[in-house]
Amino acid sequence: MTTFESLFAFLFKYRPLVFQRGELAFGAPGPVTVFALLGVVALGLVIFAYSRARTRTRRDLAVLTVLRVSALAILLFCLARPMLLLPTVVPQRNFLGIVIDDSRSMSIADRDDTPRADFARRQFAGPDSALRAALAERFMLRFFRFANTTERLDDPGALIGSGGATDIAQALDAARRELAAVPLAGLVLLTDGADNTESSLTETLLALRAAGVPVYTVGLGRERFDRDIQVSRVETPRSVLKGSALVVDLIVEQTGFGRENVRVDVEDDGRIIASQEIRLPEDGESGTVRVRFTAEETGPRLFRFVIAPQPGELVTQNNAREALVVVEDTRQKILYLEGEPRYELKFLRRAVEDDENVHVVALQRTAENKFLRLGVDDPEELAAGFPRTRRELFAYRGLILGSVEASFFTHDQLTMIEEFVGQRGGGLLALGGRSALERGGYQGTAVADVLPVVLSPVDATPESFVAELDVETTRAGRTHPSVQLVPDLEESARRWTELPAVTAVNWIVEAKPGASILLTGDADAVDEPLIVLAYQRYGRGKALALPVQDTWIWQMHADMPLDDLTHETFWRQLLRWLVSYVPDPVSVTMSRDRVGPSQPVTVTAEVRDDTYLNVNAAEVVARVIAPSGAERELRLDWAVDSDGLYSANFAPVENGLHRVEVTAAKGGDYLGEGQTYVESAELPTEYFDAEMRAPLLREIAEGTGGRFYTPETVSRLPEDVSFTDSGTTIIEERDLWDMPIIFIALLALVGAEWGYRRRRGLV
Repeated sequence: MTTFESLFAFLFKYRPLVFQRGELAFGAPGPVTVFALLGVVALGLVIFAYSRARTRTRRDLAVLTVLRVSALAILLFCLARPMLLLPTVVPQRNFLGIVIDDSRSMSIADRDDTPRADFARRQFAGPDSALRAALAERFMLRFFRFANTTERLDDPGALIGSGGATDIAQALDAARRELAAVPLAGLVLLTDGADNTESSLTETLLALRAAGVPVYTVGLGRERFDRDIQVSRVETPRSVLKGSALVVDLIVEQTGFGRENVRVDVEDDGRIIASQEIRLPEDGESGTVRVRFTAEETGPRLFRFVIAPQPGELVTQNNAREALVVVEDTRQKILYLEGEPRYELKFLRRAVEDDENVHVVALQRTAENKFLRLGVDDPEELAAGFPRTRRELFAYRGLILGSVEASFFTHDQLTMIEEFVGQRGGGLLALGGRSALERGGYQGTAVADVLPVVLSPVDATPESFVAELDVETTRAGRTHPSVQLVPDLEESARRWTELPAVTAVNWIVEAKPGASILLTGDADAVDEPLIVLAYQRYGRGKALALPVQDTWIWQMHADMPLDDLTHETFWRQLLRWLVSYVPDPVSVTMSRDRVGPSQPVTVTAEVRDDTYLNVNAAEVVARVIAPSGAERELRLDWAVDSDGLYSANFAPVENGLHRVEVTAAKGGDYLGEGQTYVESAELPTEYFDAEMRAPLLREIAEGTGGRFYTPETVSRLPEDVSFTDSGTTIIEERDLWDMPIIFIALLALVGAEWGYRRRRGLV
């Protein structure tokens, strides 16, 4: 009991809860109006008596009258026999549901080195449990245990803390439904409140309130750990090309380790493939740290990001997170259109010619309506020049525009390039040159809308403008995977400053809102840095601008060693990132990549044709292949309110990695296929955000008319549950006339009157 409640109970005889639940009434033998009339008569007599008494001033008369009348009013209040009418349960005529958390977080020993579940076992399983005995005197008890599901519990001593999730909403709803046919006084919920499911608690609380079922919550565990590190989230792509460098964001929270350096290991199938030292955020705060590694093994890979346990940590299971990434060994086609012969095309193709996952198809204009085709797969590819249909252009996953003027394209082709990025989800890279960007007259075209940079007016850049740029990374570029020249981030940033200068003939200094600048260049001829590399998301895809014309200098300059691979590394990483996350006509995603055993998951497919227009009313079927090889077939239903979107739910029945293959057809015409993966395993979800959530438990209690307790205050529970309107109740009368505050007030008034008269010489 708090100090306030103790003082209140001493003065007013009962705790505040009794007054909250009770209704004031009077038990006098006569009507209350009689006592009111007696009060008026007494007031008149007091005034009459004091008016004839010897007093010094009118003030003396007023003070003495108020004191005497107040004392008489208290006496009349007592004679009226004030009482509280309390609805109280009839002993052994009502049921009380005891709902106990049996999830893994209840095994955390964060109070007196004792697991949280031990408190529930001591209070309800032990033969000498005072709490259970006190409740059993008044109620018929029914026990439930819950984690991700809820079941009846005969012996609270059987609690083992093994559940893989905490679903409070379904637990309360299940207990209410189970006891709906009996007089139910309320539910007692013992938990740490670490709910980690997607169930709607609001709907459950509304149902409990409507049914008049109060919930009395008992919070177990600490509200805050003294020393703890938690990897809260890992942000990784769903898929990458083999050999790609990944920069992964880890969201790290900690208490007690502010600004300390710790090591992060990246594991793949138990092997450490990368290690990096990071600095933790300020004490009690969360922050983002970035980890770089290379995905070398193909197939679905379960990468594990681990921060080594530190001395004094209470929970170490939350120091690691796992992420499922599909490493693909596929061939990505990129179309490179160049408007004039220049070295950039030659050296770009040479830089990626040994990369089996990136294939650059070049279309170089050699004269009007004449083109040189390089890297085509068949004689018909690009035979008529730049694609004129969506089907032809959308067969590529990336598009590079070299030094080619906007007037080269028809209006439909310019629009088609915008749709290639926005609707198809492809990657666009615009290079610099004397016929590119603003010098190519792209202002006001659909392509200008896609680009991440602002194009200056046509006459803003003199035709003779040329700047030699010393390139350096921006803050965003220091950690971006496309511009990492070496694994060490600091060393990579330094290497950029040592590269030979490149030339720019395009005046590009402003990026669009929402775009990110990765590289800038300084030159003596300009007052402000020019943009060297910038990108932005646009619709489903991304657009990049690289407004320089001779990155091949990084390969051929005399200062560059013959064995230096800077140019190759840059272009391989940039083009790989350009075509990353580009969707296929049938793209498949899972609501979650990892689920607990038998937990449901949703597979969603977006179906489009080869021109990337959404297809409705198609036949979409998923084949789920379990680790054992067992197969099951699911028919995905079309979401009629969303074009081209289909989904279905299923629950993996085996632990391990499940492959989900989806095929789509309409009217007998094959549309395409896609696949994804989901892993079913025992997840350490319970150890994340595992501190006791008092605000949530207070919300549950207050929202249903119950109260919130801790192990220190739970002894008041049996009496509090007795004061309820639920179940079978009687009205209990509790006298108020003998409250200590009444006698204290009466003595204070009489003493004050006597003291005043003595001080004023009226005695």
